Amino acid sequence: MDIRSITAAQNYTGARPATKVDPDHPGMAQGIRSSFQDFETTLKHSEQVAQSSMVGQADPHALVQALAQTELAVETAVIVRNKVVEAYQEILRMPV
Repeated sequence: MDIRSITAAQNYTGARPATKVDPDHPGMAQGIRSSFQDFETTLKHSEQVAQSSMVGQADPHALVQALAQTELAVETAVIVRNKVVEAYQEILRMPV
């Protein structure tokens, strides 16, 4: 893992603390749904900027920024997926 990925993950973690208790939060299911919607929105925005850039309507800086946000979102999703698979495998190894 290169240093950019570590820095990006740390910045993302600092911007969206997952361990902070929010008494107004409606529940875990809503939080997960919101996370998936944020992920989807990030991907759609990046795709729109890329398409606009192809026809010359978006500046290159906006394209690079959108791609960086998408890269961060995908890396985060992969890390979460890996942790879920790891936890599932650990549960399977437990003696009954």
